[in-house]
Amino acid sequence: MAHKLTVTEVLSLTHDVKRIRTKKPKDYTFSPGQATEVALNKKGLTEEKRPFTFTSLPSDDYLEFVIKSYFDHDGVTKAIDEIKEGDELIVDDAWGAIEYKGTGVFIAGGAGITPFISIFRNLEKQKEVDGNKLFFSNRTGKDVIMEPYWEELLGDDFTSTITHEKIEGHENGMINMEFLKKHVADYSQHFYVCGPDQMVKDISASLKQLGANPDGIVFEK
Repeated sequence: MAHKLTVTEVLSLTHDVKRIRTKKPKDYTFSPGQATEVALNKKGLTEEKRPFTFTSLPSDDYLEFVIKSYFDHDGVTKAIDEIKEGDELIVDDAWGAIEYKGTGVFIAGGAGITPFISIFRNLEKQKEVDGNKLFFSNRTGKDVIMEPYWEELLGDDFTSTITHEKIEGHENGMINMEFLKKHVADYSQHFYVCGPDQMVKDISASLKQLGANPDGIVFEK
């Protein structure tokens, strides 16, 4: 079922990422980590649906999305970058396979962090953050979404790695076999992986080679 929702707040988080909040339909439900299809209620764009993850909590009285714009892609992300209060989004029902199944290691690349925002906010609310780690890979320092939040919430259990720069406080390089060997001692725990398709495939393969249970690796199929 499609819902036309008014945008109530727009906030820039990085140079190409915006946090967008809308009104929430009555009885609308989702689980932390789930996504939905979203279109702009503008001429020529109403059928141009794209998947975006909820970053709000199910208990919030609004819906929230953290959306990265890719300016070299089609017109949809450029239009999303220009969203303002009072515009309308067309939002479908929730779907998605990423959900919290127990303490483990969260591995995100770029905008792949978005399903983990709602999951960690929910864990924070329930005081169940301890025991979880986050590895977050980005191209440059300015691409790191919500860095202060992760640092405060997770402390030493948050590791940021940058692939195209060397910056103090961040590791340098990709999340690959060597990175995992350095940072993970226990492969019997859960692993949550979200990012570009190839990254998810490569990291999942590396985790399996290192002894992770394939059933314990959670990603969007």
